[in-house]
Amino acid sequence: MLDSRTALSALALSLVLGVSGCAVNELDREILPGTLVGTLDGAGSSAQSAAQEAWIATAQNANGGLTINYEPSGSGAGREAFLAGGVDYAGSDSALSTDELAGDFGACVEGTTGIDLPLYISPLAIIFNIDGVDRLQLDAATTAAIFRGDITRWNDPAVAALNPDAQLPAATITAVHRSDASGTTKNFTDYLAQAAPEVWQADAGDSWPYGGESAQGNSGVVNAVANGLNTIGYADASRAGDLGIAALQVGEEFVEFTPEAAAAVVERSPFEEGRAENDLAITLDRTITDPGTYPLVLVSYVIACQQYRDAETAELVRGYLSFVASPEGQAVSAEFAGSAPLSDGLAARVLDAIGSIR
Repeated sequence: MLDSRTALSALALSLVLGVSGCAVNELDREILPGTLVGTLDGAGSSAQSAAQEAWIATAQNANGGLTINYEPSGSGAGREAFLAGGVDYAGSDSALSTDELAGDFGACVEGTTGIDLPLYISPLAIIFNIDGVDRLQLDAATTAAIFRGDITRWNDPAVAALNPDAQLPAATITAVHRSDASGTTKNFTDYLAQAAPEVWQADAGDSWPYGGESAQGNSGVVNAVANGLNTIGYADASRAGDLGIAALQVGEEFVEFTPEAAAAVVERSPFEEGRAENDLAITLDRTITDPGTYPLVLVSYVIACQQYRDAETAELVRGYLSFVASPEGQAVSAEFAGSAPLSDGLAARVLDAIGSIR
């Protein structure tokens, strides 16, 4: 089931592309030349799903012979399918691990690997549905204690101290996490591990390390929070719908999420060392306290082969992803999925890497 924001985005997209065609007609034909013919299959990140829908609709409208299928099965499932050669590309909210890079890649030329291409930047939202509360402020340590199960009631002194003007109920907290292997979970737990290591005593990972209520996918967590009471969860901000979203303490201020504040953290973070030239995994610094930054950010990747077994597949992947990384493609996902466009410097690196795909 789509949440309300995604459903509206899909409707708006169909109106823009299906009726007027303006979004396609205004694109640079060097980016979407109209000559891509064939079928691509992708799977993975549900956080990317709204963006993928928008990118795919635009690309297919510009290329009548192109079909792209994307299954938002979750980052872990997408990487598994790509490694097995079941899809041509994967969407993943975490980069390929060292162990995965050391394995075999079913669609890639033997002896070559996949490459991580950061193409979707979005804030993650801590979503809540608390009786009588429409604004919530949290710091990393309190968030970690809630999701660990150490803080169990909304009127706990630690929560109350951060929200002196809120009428917090003496109600049990229901914290919802992802049941599936999820890059969204890895990004959320990475934030807690970096920003509150004294409380969150677990490494970042795709799988949830503690107990609590769980749900499948971003949409499952959103639905569980929306349909419960005194609930809290985490999801890609584009999927939050009408739920309350917590402001996070960054330095001395509480920061609301915005695409610009999320992009600022990515700009200040380095590429991961020890990777191949075109494998652009980013090591996010969640401890940044600069004003106007939002450290709970998700960098989601498209994983492709550096060298495909099939040359026609390589051409389609290169053409499609060149559009996704272009200013036009990033504008499409910003409009319909609320993402933050890639900075000029990062976009140039990504486009160079995409151009190297063979």
